Amino acid sequence: MYKLFFCFFLTASMQTTFAGENPLWMRYPSISPDGKTIVFSYKGDLYKVSADGGTALPLTIHEAHDYQPVWSHDGKTIAFASDRYGNFDVFVMPAEGGTPVRLTTNSANDYPYDFSTDDQSVLFGSGRHTVNTNVRFPAGRLFAQLYRVPVKGGRSVLISATGMEHAQYNSDGSMIVYQDRKGTEDPWRKHHTSSVTRDVWLYDTKTKTYTKFSGYEGEDREPVFSSDDQYVYYLSEKNGTQNIFKAPIKLKIAERQLTNFKNHPVRHLTRAKDNTLCFTWNGEIYTLKNDGEPKKVNINIVADAKSNEDRIVPVSATGGEIAVSPNGKEVAIVFRGEVFITSVEGGITKRITNTPQQERMVEFGADGKTIYYATERNGSWDIYKTSIVRKEEPYFYASTLLKEEPVLASEKEEFQPIVSPDGKEIAYLEERNILKVYNIASKQSRTIIPAGVNFSYRDGDQEYNWSPDSKWIAVASDEGRYSNSEIVVFKADGTDKTGTDLTNSGFNDGGQQFVMDGKALIWGNDKYGKKPLAYQGARENDIFIMFFEQDAYDRFRLSKEDYALVKEREDKTKKDSAQKAKDSIAKKNWQPNLTNIDDRKIRLTNASANISSFALSTNGEKLWYIANNERNTELWEVNTRTRESKVVTRLGNGAGFVITADGKAIFVISDQGILKIETETAKTTPVSIRSEMVLNTAGERAYILEHAWRQVKKKFYDPKIHGLDWEMYRDNYTRFLPHINNNYDFQELLSEMLGELNASHTGGRYSPQNPNGDQTASLGLFYDEFAGGDGLKITEVITGGPLDVAGSKIKAGMILEKIDGEAVTANADWASLLNRKAGKNVLLSVFDPAKNERFDETVKPINAGAEQGLLYNRWVNMMRKMVDKLSNGRVGYVHVQGMNDGSYRTVYEEVMGKNADKDALIVDTRFNGGGWLHDDLVTFLGGKKYLTFAPYGFSAKGQEPLNKWVKPSCVVMSESNYSDAFIFPYAYRNLGIGPLIGKPVPGTGTAVWWETQIDPTLVFGIPMIATIGKEGRPTENLQLNADFDVFLPYDAFINGKDSQIEKAVEEMLKAIKQ
Repeated sequence: MYKLFFCFFLTASMQTTFAGENPLWMRYPSISPDGKTIVFSYKGDLYKVSADGGTALPLTIHEAHDYQPVWSHDGKTIAFASDRYGNFDVFVMPAEGGTPVRLTTNSANDYPYDFSTDDQSVLFGSGRHTVNTNVRFPAGRLFAQLYRVPVKGGRSVLISATGMEHAQYNSDGSMIVYQDRKGTEDPWRKHHTSSVTRDVWLYDTKTKTYTKFSGYEGEDREPVFSSDDQYVYYLSEKNGTQNIFKAPIKLKIAERQLTNFKNHPVRHLTRAKDNTLCFTWNGEIYTLKNDGEPKKVNINIVADAKSNEDRIVPVSATGGEIAVSPNGKEVAIVFRGEVFITSVEGGITKRITNTPQQERMVEFGADGKTIYYATERNGSWDIYKTSIVRKEEPYFYASTLLKEEPVLASEKEEFQPIVSPDGKEIAYLEERNILKVYNIASKQSRTIIPAGVNFSYRDGDQEYNWSPDSKWIAVASDEGRYSNSEIVVFKADGTDKTGTDLTNSGFNDGGQQFVMDGKALIWGNDKYGKKPLAYQGARENDIFIMFFEQDAYDRFRLSKEDYALVKEREDKTKKDSAQKAKDSIAKKNWQPNLTNIDDRKIRLTNASANISSFALSTNGEKLWYIANNERNTELWEVNTRTRESKVVTRLGNGAGFVITADGKAIFVISDQGILKIETETAKTTPVSIRSEMVLNTAGERAYILEHAWRQVKKKFYDPKIHGLDWEMYRDNYTRFLPHINNNYDFQELLSEMLGELNASHTGGRYSPQNPNGDQTASLGLFYDEFAGGDGLKITEVITGGPLDVAGSKIKAGMILEKIDGEAVTANADWASLLNRKAGKNVLLSVFDPAKNERFDETVKPINAGAEQGLLYNRWVNMMRKMVDKLSNGRVGYVHVQGMNDGSYRTVYEEVMGKNADKDALIVDTRFNGGGWLHDDLVTFLGGKKYLTFAPYGFSAKGQEPLNKWVKPSCVVMSESNYSDAFIFPYAYRNLGIGPLIGKPVPGTGTAVWWETQIDPTLVFGIPMIATIGKEGRPTENLQLNADFDVFLPYDAFINGKDSQIEKAVEEMLKAIKQ
């Protein structure tokens, strides 16, 4: 097989966008205080329209994304969020139009919520880090810190560090109503009832107290006060679809449901002074007056698009698929869902496909004049081919006429074509797991492996290869067991229903390739390599070879000297015509000997390594493979007779390779492009690609939406898709595509559609690429941001930070007055003074009030990611000290940061190290986002002592099992636990290891494939694999309640008190006494 799959780019679908007379996907409407005007976001700009409807006029026309408008109470100013400098900042502009003014400069995202009652400042939420007294997990991007910033510009002042979204003042500013956030679930998910759903809260700005207002176990969100402050309008799913409710604050009367929309949620609730409500439903804007019936606002937009949907992009090959022609003179790649072929010499590149859909999984035909690929057209994946028409043109890159035609095009999914060496048949997958062979002449298919034997996780992860004589197919097979991989060989004629398992190892086998004219097979296996401490993680593996005949095995084992003698003797013996005829017949009738195959296996690698691609020379004397370590990616060569090995060259990240049919060259693809390496001389030559393509961004988005819809239909863990009318939702959301011209809106569209599933692990993700955007550096300090004025009062120097060094004089209580000579004043946002200064020398001017002296100090700030690591370590240390103090040193503490090998190593180190002599253990899993570690953890924590040790009469600490915790333990969990951080406490309880303490965990126990799209800034999730426990049903949406349900109050954690940890210590002290 002369091709390589790495990541699977998805495709471009082409559809014209326009600014129509009846715009859809209008979002974030905000009604003016007098109720006469609405400002909303459409196609990334702000528009203004009469509340009675009509033609909307643009307020902003900018290449950036402008949204979330908020009116000042006097109706003269609009605040909004814009990513003009890389992240979202707060801007203000006159309501009648004008030049926007930037108010915030921190590179954390800032979103405006409201104006102060006197309109002198804007209330906004920000993903900046919290205050030093806060003992809740440091997740700044998850919990929006609430600030206010002067409308005329200046320093932002902190109002609350507890995490508030959609915060709104009442009429006198004495109260704030807001929605909370408890975990990382997608904000556009619908219909779920669990502990992580949002609630509405009231905050008293004078007493600093918090009161929970809503009580439904599902979504309650986007609250606003009534104009008389007696009611709260908010959105809730308590009766099914999200609608508007009106609830009294103090009056003892029942709340009312004001709207009764079906199928789609009400979004973006705002209010005018006369209590006229404005909101969206299904992409359009509505108003509701006097608690009456909702009225759609009919809006026209007559405006030119601010950017072209078509754009020219250079074609590149920095990862993904690569296929090499049989003669080694052409290379095929896939770029943004299109097939390109380039000449190895000269870089002449030709575009082969130009479709709205995606092409992938390219494969040259045996003659080199045909290329096969999978394409997602007409509602399913099909296999097509493109051929050179003119006989005078031997190469694709120089061809003038090409013919495309379907090979396999049915209603079923058919992809991953691999052409037999004789060019007569194609092995392919049907419905991702069924292996079939298609005969090109008869146009008939036969089944090699039926459904239920293999289980695809991500598209293209099934491995199968032809033998050189086209009679056998080697498959990496699950053999009906999930997460299993064996090498099984099948007869290609379909008469062998079960195949022959060649490995039966119990370890992971894969990457199989027939070699040495089909007399042997090489594959990878992780039996001898270093393994992670946990079950999942990076594993070292080796390359092995097995032989299908004894003679080839015996010759392969000869030393270099002995083989030379045999070769010399054979070369001197001339075969007559009769012998040659006999040899030809023997070769034609050759059959592999599959008996006692275990006796003819050899390990080829001298040492285990993290190996990706590998190949063997045609004569079997050289092995090449790519080895990855923490620092480098390298191409290695091993002489299989002498066992000598050497590094051929260093490669780029993500490298993989294919070898030409004659074994004379290796083509490597990595983040550095394509590289040709001659196997005899190790000469390296870059393969250039000189091409560009017209990218239809609207068509690409249309394809991705359809693709996501289809992936859910085919791969969702519940084949019934929770009983949804999935076709109806596709049709509904597709109609919005002409009204979307950017990925921010498109990501929301994806999430809204996928949110209908009421499932975890789904929704769209968009990662904008802004290399020149703002990046606020960190000094490693906490400040008193509640105080305004000039200077920044330092409240804590973060341990391990850039100022936590022996030579630094800076301490808590001091005042930071200047940064690089620029004064920190109330009239400017001091974050701008640290923009893009990470790793650079920065001069700090500091005042020490205790000594009444000033001094300067130079520091190199760190970036936000490094700061987050320090904040996490700081939090863990705080929790550890808290447990130690509360238990008088008897109870240990460990936090499981993620469900992966790295976290498990930390857990093992801390539990069996600093906590080894503790009498009990608290295992904190809060804010763990998942992975796959549950069985490792419950096995580790569920140890049962059965032996102790007495070396020569002494009583020694320790017991068998030596590598497990055998004393009492408990698990602290919360609404923020996700995925495998749900499965772990679920298993922990079912095995009866100890109590669960904290808040219920939403049922999120599915395995997901986060699929990167052809636009690599977009990702969506497909929860594919259900986990089923003793309840006999999927654990998805099966909430796990705590044995001790303990709420973590706002006023407690913001002041250094963790009630969940306190309860855990209490229960562990009880367990110690028992």
